[in-house]
Amino acid sequence: MEIIHCHGAHRSYVINFRGVNSSKQCRSKLPIERERIFCPVIIGLTSSQNFYLNRGKLKRLGLSKPSSVVCTIERYEHVNSGVLDETYESYVLDREQGVRGVPSSGTIPRVSIPSLPDENNGNNAAQITSWFWEWRPKLKVHYEISGSDNVDSPPILLLPGFGVGSFHYKKQLKDLGRDHRVWALDFLGQGLSLPYEDPTLQSKDGQNGTWGFGDESETWAEELVYSADLWKDQIHYFVEEVIKEPVYLVGNSLGGFMALYCAACYPHLVKGITLLNATPFWAFLPNPIRSPRLSRLFPWAGTFPLPSGVRKLIGVLWQKISDPRSIADILKQVYADHSTNVDDVFSRIVETTQHPAAAASFASIMFAPRGELSLKEALCKCQMNNIPICLMYGKEDPWVLPIFGLQVKRQARDAPYYEISPAGHCPHDEVPEVVNFLVRGWIKNVETGGSAALPLLDGEPANTLVTKDLEFSRRGRRKSVRVQFHGSEFSAWDLVRLSLKPLINRMAAG
Repeated sequence: MEIIHCHGAHRSYVINFRGVNSSKQCRSKLPIERERIFCPVIIGLTSSQNFYLNRGKLKRLGLSKPSSVVCTIERYEHVNSGVLDETYESYVLDREQGVRGVPSSGTIPRVSIPSLPDENNGNNAAQITSWFWEWRPKLKVHYEISGSDNVDSPPILLLPGFGVGSFHYKKQLKDLGRDHRVWALDFLGQGLSLPYEDPTLQSKDGQNGTWGFGDESETWAEELVYSADLWKDQIHYFVEEVIKEPVYLVGNSLGGFMALYCAACYPHLVKGITLLNATPFWAFLPNPIRSPRLSRLFPWAGTFPLPSGVRKLIGVLWQKISDPRSIADILKQVYADHSTNVDDVFSRIVETTQHPAAAASFASIMFAPRGELSLKEALCKCQMNNIPICLMYGKEDPWVLPIFGLQVKRQARDAPYYEISPAGHCPHDEVPEVVNFLVRGWIKNVETGGSAALPLLDGEPANTLVTKDLEFSRRGRRKSVRVQFHGSEFSAWDLVRLSLKPLINRMAAG
């Protein structure tokens, strides 16, 4: 990583330099970036905009010659070069005096944080155990738990994204389970919470058809549909019957949406919510309670049996989606740091797709109606009930862009917002050291009524903007991740400026 100081100017710019590495080997891996060069001073940009320019654009702007401003570069050899090979870092140059959270020298403060537990060096991880809970007849819910002996600590319930399960939180279970009681849940219709009996009766000719495409539904599955409302109730009863006390909900993607939805409906069961790149909405079909007339236009809404007309469509889609090559491509897309080991996640997803109930469950999820509450409405109800909320978003997420997290921040002004880079759609798996550190610190802040400072705020006011580099060790090498904290001072202009930043980057990159 390189920290760049700019002398003789009172302006600073955050400039992303993708694939920074002077070695020929790195340049051969990133041929697209080979012709891009770094321009240290760009006149007229705001302090938070990210740009990188190619040679042609520099000529058109008249900036192809060296700038008169003197810049020096300090190189830190201990930073993991593998990160630089596959991702990009942000470099801050001091723009104007008094910028909140950025020292006048332009250097970004460095903070060492704990690494993940490593049994090889005596730093033992929490033991994970796997369980099944029969919520309703024929519907068994799979979950994992760690840290059962930590009875004096507040409990945490981890909610996964679409297409994965509790296995996606393995790094949280092993780490947070050392000082918390931690549960990770598989939503019904996903992971290992798939039904073990066909929800439909066999065909009239006595021949077993495709799972879920029988003549009519079984008694226990007459109203079964894998929807947000089903998962909301699943979380509700799981907390009441299994955990048996209010919890902190931590949700990624779909899990983040469900965390807000459940908390809005059952605020007495939720102590706080952490959103990890939460999806801004879920499902497309109208909700029959909110829009009864409109919903009647859609004769099928994810119930069993699946209509025969859906079978061919789902067959084509499922063949593509469940292809291991497609799964590998998706994982490569959503993880910003391609050095992250996703072998276990990949194998578990592939294993789930091979379950006989997987295709029909996928169809039910895709055609299920929306929940009764939108994310905005759920967030409003959570605020009315004073439920603490924390936002943690991977900056390089290609699906849930940071603008969606910033919109939540705009509505929930007092919610701390941490933007993590490099990190994609699944920051808890990509940079678990950072996410675990932030979750621990935020829960401590809530539990102490604010006596313990929020993570990264060592003496700074809560309404500030703070940027710090968090350093930790992974597999014997040092790694650095940049985290930017947005405090309670957050204007409409901040939302517009930050949301336009990725678009401006792409336009500048050509």
